[in-house]
Amino acid sequence: MAAGRKEFPIRIKPVLKFDTIFAAYAAPHPGLTLEFRSHWIMHRRTLHLTVLLLGLTLFAGAASAADKELMHCFYFTTIQDASEADWDAFKKATDELPGKIPGFNKVWHGKLRSPYNNYNSSGDKSVREHGVCMSFDDRAALGVYADHPAHSEWFKIYEKVREPGSSTFDILGK
Repeated sequence: MAAGRKEFPIRIKPVLKFDTIFAAYAAPHPGLTLEFRSHWIMHRRTLHLTVLLLGLTLFAGAASAADKELMHCFYFTTIQDASEADWDAFKKATDELPGKIPGFNKVWHGKLRSPYNNYNSSGDKSVREHGVCMSFDDRAALGVYADHPAHSEWFKIYEKVREPGSSTFDILGK
């Protein structure tokens, strides 16, 4: 023990049941001054508040991890003899989807910068030249989109400009 320094015995007390992070805490010696005891209590409350806020922050981060924004994209082979009217209807119907389905935020569609060569299991080649990307609030919103009547109506129009089959992928936001 250093000269001039007084060591105090530490008593271990159980904490409240809701505070399971700490199994025990060190209480100040009963012989300490009132000023030191109130200082000790204030620091202990500050510590508890800090731990509570940290826990809430971590919980909010964990809860939002499952609810990240999602980008649903697909590219497809076009029907070579699709009419201009079919394409206009596809573009219009695609642009209107975000306003019809909850959690559907934005849509992009157009010709791919460079075509993608796709080969099926028989080795037949198809060239995917067009694509669509859709932004959703989360995975649940993508599920709403998949089952929504507006999606069914849009799909009927989509089938008029594409060959059966597409390449699809989803990207989760940060």
